Amino acid sequence: MNILTRLINLITRNKNPTEVMYQLLRERGNGCWEWDGKLYESDLIRAIIRPFVISAGKFNPKQITGTAAATKVNADAYLTFLLKFPNPIMTGQKFREKLAWQYMLNGNAFALLYRDENGFAVQAYPINAYGVQAKYDEKMNLYLEFVLENGKTVTYPYSDVIHVPHDLGSNELFGSGNRKALEPLMTVVTATDGSIVSAIKNSGIIRWLLKYSRSMRAEELKTRAEEFASSFLDTTDNKNVGVAATGSDADAVQIAPNDYVPNALLQDRTTRRVLEYFNTNEKIVMSTYTEDEWNAYYEAVIEPFAVALGEEFTRKVFSRRDIGLGNRIIFDSTSLQYASMSTKLALVQMVDRGAMTPNQWREILNMGPTGTPEGDMYIRRLDTGLANQNKNGGESNNGK
Repeated sequence: MNILTRLINLITRNKNPTEVMYQLLRERGNGCWEWDGKLYESDLIRAIIRPFVISAGKFNPKQITGTAAATKVNADAYLTFLLKFPNPIMTGQKFREKLAWQYMLNGNAFALLYRDENGFAVQAYPINAYGVQAKYDEKMNLYLEFVLENGKTVTYPYSDVIHVPHDLGSNELFGSGNRKALEPLMTVVTATDGSIVSAIKNSGIIRWLLKYSRSMRAEELKTRAEEFASSFLDTTDNKNVGVAATGSDADAVQIAPNDYVPNALLQDRTTRRVLEYFNTNEKIVMSTYTEDEWNAYYEAVIEPFAVALGEEFTRKVFSRRDIGLGNRIIFDSTSLQYASMSTKLALVQMVDRGAMTPNQWREILNMGPTGTPEGDMYIRRLDTGLANQNKNGGESNNGK
């Protein structure tokens, strides 16, 4: 059974959910649809979104179990495989990149969790859909009905769907998307590009018109035009003195070209508005940012997506009891990976004070682990200690 067939044949808890509209959602139709404008085909949009997508692909997913006093990382093997290799055709990196593209282009990222006979989530698949509609059964259980790109319709329980919305507006369930906001700007961008292409094409149009006072055959007209172009328009001939002469039976009329090129300032302003819409700038797109500029972009754009993705996986993968016991999933990605070398080297002080392990510091430096158990241990210099300990290692008693 291939993957597409498996996705389509997944059985929902209720085969015929009835659509029930809440009053707050009725105005929006309780659904969202992908824009036919095909933003992905725009080189500008793709260049703007790509830094975000690449960074999302580098998230480091982790299962955290327990409390702060006794924490375990990646305690369950099945979750480790789910986060690292979500399905047979995708690695975790490509899976997260796919969700990031959906998140930025359509305002909603969707993925289906496939559970085994024991109810454990063992696989995850991105859902490529043209549209989605929210539906409820008689018990008010929520389902999502997807219209796939091939026209087929599938329905899944919302509890089995990873859903990360972006720009929640009047609709409490789905993100608002980019259609209405970007349509005027993309119209300007398309018209500007078209004007430039038209100007380039017009540079090779007919510039001269020969008018003859007598009728001539088509072959003779073509021959006379070629003779005129060879004699008077060929600038490579050194004998050409820049003067043209015609007989009494022909008039040569010059046609003024229309080489309109859009104003560069207008192009820059439109591009800047699109950049601002996605909360980015040219330095991020061109990878010429400084350390502080990247940290600002990370905290404003990338980190919120990582937090939302982790919380959505947590509530869909774990039961309420598991969450109460301290189980959660995080997508760890530190902006220090893009820090300067001086900043990275200064973090050795965090290792001396037990805030980081040696392997964590080496990871920031793009180095492999030490390969010894000490690399994952927190160490502390001998001249540092807890505030309630004396130099001999015992607890102080009000200075006595």
